[in-house]
Amino acid sequence: MSHNQLRAKARRLIAAANELLAIAHELELNEDGPVLVDQNTPFSAKDSPAWAEVARSSYRERRRRSEIFADQTLFGEPAWDIMLDLFIAAKERKRLPVTSACIGAAVPVTTALRWLTVLEDKGLIVRENDAADARRVFVRLSADGYEKMITYFSNVAGNMRQDEEIEPPALRMAN
Repeated sequence: MSHNQLRAKARRLIAAANELLAIAHELELNEDGPVLVDQNTPFSAKDSPAWAEVARSSYRERRRRSEIFADQTLFGEPAWDIMLDLFIAAKERKRLPVTSACIGAAVPVTTALRWLTVLEDKGLIVRENDAADARRVFVRLSADGYEKMITYFSNVAGNMRQDEEIEPPALRMAN
């Protein structure tokens, strides 16, 4: 088996592992039910369906910034935009073609492709050939990339709750 064939199989396995990890996280959340805490205990769910909306909001805010400031290169972070886009796609169980990831990065295609290569080399994303259409390639977060995004959003949420004393969702639902 050639090196390219082995690499393609490895990418498919990583993509499948990423999907299984997302399913496992959902099952874990559903099995335990809502996290109930008292008012003195900080809310600390590692993975949450809410992180998809937090990521969407973050992505929208980044686009809004670009609309207001004429020079879009001032705030460019194409790698982060790609990671946000892929995280949202993973939470929605959608497959994202490379072309869509490039558009989501809001930079020239060549720049986005360069960043996709960097993210892949760092093990944060994987590319997967479309079995139905040889011209199309999908891109996904790797298991490690997904876990890092979950860790990021859970840390941000934890910091916000500590700094701003936001009431945990479980308590809001109970009241």
